[in-house]
Amino acid sequence: MSREARATTPAWLWIPASLALLFCAGPVAALLLNVPWTSLGPLLAAPEARTALGLSLATSVGSTLICVALGLPLAVLFSKLTGPWMQVLRGVLLVPLVLSPVVSGIALLYFWGRQGLAGQVLESAGLGVGYSPAAVLIVQVFVSLPFFVVASLSSLRGVDHDLEMAAATSGAGPTAILRYITVPLALPGIVVGALLAFARSLGEYGATITFAGSIEGRTRTLPLQIELSLNSNQPEIALGICLILISLYLVLLVIARFGMALLLPR
Repeated sequence: MSREARATTPAWLWIPASLALLFCAGPVAALLLNVPWTSLGPLLAAPEARTALGLSLATSVGSTLICVALGLPLAVLFSKLTGPWMQVLRGVLLVPLVLSPVVSGIALLYFWGRQGLAGQVLESAGLGVGYSPAAVLIVQVFVSLPFFVVASLSSLRGVDHDLEMAAATSGAGPTAILRYITVPLALPGIVVGALLAFARSLGEYGATITFAGSIEGRTRTLPLQIELSLNSNQPEIALGICLILISLYLVLLVIARFGMALLLPR
């Protein structure tokens, strides 16, 4: 700690700060201490673990791409437009962040389910999504889209408006300005938003099991497989899958750390 930091930082802050770290790191350390490392290979090679991993990665990548495709235009509009209606729309976007996972699943069921508002239309067209990988995608987009938009919005608001106006007065159209100025300058926040959306999709459990169910090879993602293994008195498999999730999150942190170093201007 530098001399300036020592002069301006109360020493007593270490007590609550240490407790905060203990609350976060303690459970993870306990989990790692109980992982059956000697038999980890066969556990991770189990068909149910590999199937759940493949489904989780595929749906999380798919939902992240959807979040980027739909969320980036929304974030751009939020960054440009003002007024009471925009505040209302931002509030609507943030609803999934505060909903209980079970409530989210029920809401999705009443909208996308067979008897739901949109589900009835899809069913009549032979495109029902219930208890399918598409249902998992819908759940993941619902819970992850706000994370992407919020992170992207913060970055988009930091773009120098004068640069955009200079391009506009030079004859550039709105699409060209967005492509060559706005998005490149906001790219670090957009990438962070995409990583947050992927991580949120990867860990989704409550809404998935409520809306999509737990069907092996179709809707049973890694969190659902963990729950099934625990209920089936197979804690070793559950711990192994937990380790997979932790490893994936660590990879995301590394990507975020080095990706930001490359994207941020020097």
